[in-house]
Amino acid sequence: MSIFVLAYALGPLAWGPLSELYGRIIVLQLTNLFYIFFNLGCGLAQTKGQMIAFRFLAGLGGSAPLAIGGGVLSDLFTAEERGRAMGMYSLTPLLGPALGPIAGGYVTQETTWRRIFYSTTILTATIQAVGFFVLQETFTPVLLARRRARLIQQTGNEALHTEFDHPDRTARATLATALTRPFRLLATQLIIQCLALYMMYLYGLMYLVLSTFPALWEDVYRQPVGRAGLNYLSLGIGFFLGAQLCAPLQDRVYALLKRRRGVGRPEFRVPMMVPGAVLVPAGLLVDGWTAEARTHWLGPNAGAGLFAMGTIIGFQCVQGFLVDSYARYAASAVGAATVLRSLAGFGFPLFGPDVYASLGYGWGNTVLAGVGVVIGWPGPWLLWRFGEGLRKKSPYAAGA
Repeated sequence: MSIFVLAYALGPLAWGPLSELYGRIIVLQLTNLFYIFFNLGCGLAQTKGQMIAFRFLAGLGGSAPLAIGGGVLSDLFTAEERGRAMGMYSLTPLLGPALGPIAGGYVTQETTWRRIFYSTTILTATIQAVGFFVLQETFTPVLLARRRARLIQQTGNEALHTEFDHPDRTARATLATALTRPFRLLATQLIIQCLALYMMYLYGLMYLVLSTFPALWEDVYRQPVGRAGLNYLSLGIGFFLGAQLCAPLQDRVYALLKRRRGVGRPEFRVPMMVPGAVLVPAGLLVDGWTAEARTHWLGPNAGAGLFAMGTIIGFQCVQGFLVDSYARYAASAVGAATVLRSLAGFGFPLFGPDVYASLGYGWGNTVLAGVGVVIGWPGPWLLWRFGEGLRKKSPYAAGA
């Protein structure tokens, strides 16, 4: 799992800016084909080295929607509509890791693990085939460039241009500018650095919980593999409820504050971050101490559900803030923030078992909850207080 998530840290650095150069659809479709090919390779792998290599390459292909999705939402929805759209976009990447182990547990219990890769390859190939016919380009500069090319062909007027054209820049320079943009954003934009740090904490915790679930339910609660996998439903339910509550409320809060202030601001996403920042440590404490006491299985699941609700609320608000702040460069901004979050998803599961082995589930989760309080509780106030000033100093932020 960790090597796949490591690829998630690297892929968006290329896919996000490339989508801002060549369009969303072509990058999504090519990377999806890349994923299909190497995911099938995982099912056919004969050695550990082959599995690691194919898994990493499949992760590179599968990481494209993490960066490009935010850009597509910026293309299609106004700020007032973006909360609901962001709710669906944020939900699906989290539901997969939460619900996948349920099917995976029964598949590996009844048949070979290779079937998992074969079935996901077939499903992805089916989606790719449908998407080839129904997906349409959404990025305005690319659409205008295509229209310009048609008009030049019809009129012969080579002087036609769009506001996004850079005739003084070579193709090589344009590509270099696009590919280095996520690094420049991550290095220079304090807003992205802070939000990436919070996303890193949330994402790392999520994968830590996912990676330690088997040991908790199989070793501590003595459940068989298939039944142990059903406990992932608590995470899925928490993600779903959090998304359904946060998405409409986020739009309502945004619209209300816009009416009062007269103009929309990315900071209007901040109020909904508060309940998410409270639910994450609360869920960790309930999960950890009920597991430590070996209470009824509903106890840890209730804590995991609360944690999942807080996690997706935080994800929605952070990604909504980034998309609102860096509208044209939303894919690059989300891609830059994805680096730290995916590195955490790679690293946290590596040390998680040692933490719980040393401290137990109760104190282990208490430490993690304390980190969440230190990072998550001051964050909303700081963004609300200083966010607008930081955006005004940025050459990339919308309206700067």
